[in-house]
Amino acid sequence: MDFGLVLQTDPPASRVVSLMQRAERNGFRYGWTFDSAVLWQEPFVIYSQILAQTERLTVGPMVTNPGTRTWEVTASTFATLNDMFGNRTVCGIGRGDSAMRVAGRKPNTLARISEAMKVIRALGRGEEADLGGTVIRFPWVKPGAELPVWMAAYGPKALKMTGEEADGFILQLADLYLTEYMVKAVRDAAAAAGRDPDAVTVCVAAPAYVTADDSPEALAHAREQCRWFGGMVGNHVADLVERYGEHSAAVPDELTDYIKARQGYDYAHHGRSGNPDTQFVPDEIVDRFCLVGPVEKHIEKLNALRELGVDQFAVYDMHDAQEAVIDAYGQQVIPAVNS
Repeated sequence: MDFGLVLQTDPPASRVVSLMQRAERNGFRYGWTFDSAVLWQEPFVIYSQILAQTERLTVGPMVTNPGTRTWEVTASTFATLNDMFGNRTVCGIGRGDSAMRVAGRKPNTLARISEAMKVIRALGRGEEADLGGTVIRFPWVKPGAELPVWMAAYGPKALKMTGEEADGFILQLADLYLTEYMVKAVRDAAAAAGRDPDAVTVCVAAPAYVTADDSPEALAHAREQCRWFGGMVGNHVADLVERYGEHSAAVPDELTDYIKARQGYDYAHHGRSGNPDTQFVPDEIVDRFCLVGPVEKHIEKLNALRELGVDQFAVYDMHDAQEAVIDAYGQQVIPAVNS
C-alpha cells in the first residue's frame, strides 16, 4: 500500500514543504494539498518547491476542479512540472466544493468534469485535445510524458463515471462498509466499460490521529481533532440528499443519516480542527470515517482497507499532532502494513 500526506497550503509555504520532506523521509510516496484559491495559497507554486526539495514524492491536488482554471492552463502547469522534475505529478479532480462556492459559483457538473479530464490528460501527455472546436497540442512536451487523472466521487453517477473514465478513484472517507460499496461500484463500472477494473487506482483519504493509548481521554481528544472531517464530507452528502432524497436506493443510509442535525457550514473553517460547524458529527462517524487510536488500530484498519482493494491511504494531517503522526506512520504503521 502506498501512503500520501494531505495538507492545506496555509502560509508559510515553507512549512508545507518541510512537512512534505518529513513525509518522504518517513516512507510516504505522495504529497497532496487542497486547491481553493480564496482560502489558501496557490498550490502549484508550492508544488515546484516540494518537487525541488524532495527526490521521489509525487504531488497533486486533492482536488482541483475544471472551473477555477482553464483546462489548457491546468494541463500546462502539470506538464511543466513533469518536464522539470520527471513525471512526478497526479491530477486529482472533482466538482470543486470550497473552491467554487467561496467564489460565488456552483460546483461543476459531471459532464464538465468528464470533458476536462480528457483534455487535461491528453495535453499533459503531449497529445492533441479539442477545446470546443479548437484543436491544440503542446509542442514542447517530450515523449514519455504522463499525467494520470484521479477523480473524487461519492454519488452513483460520479462513481460510475470514475470507473469508466478516470485513472484513479479518490474516496475521502475510510469507513469500511462504504469503501467496499464504492470501490465495487467503480470497478463494476470499469468492467462494464471494457476496462481492467484493477487498472483504476483506489486512494482512500481521511484524517489519522495516533494516540499513546486507548484511554477515554486520549480518544476524546483525537476525535475532537478530526471531527471537522465529518463536516467536510457532510457538504458532499448534503448535495447527494438534495439530488436523490434522504432515503434512496442510489445512496446508502450509512452515508446520509448523520447529516440530519447539520445546520449550515462556514467555509472559513473548512478542513480545520475545532470547526464550530461540525458539532453535529457524532463520535461514531469520526471513528468510522477516520483512523483514530493507538498504532495497532491504524494497522488493523489499513489492512482491512487493503483487503477491500485500496492501493493508497492518504493522511489528512490537519490537527495538533502533524509531525507526530507523520513520524508514527513512518516508524511503525507503514513498515507493519507493508511488511
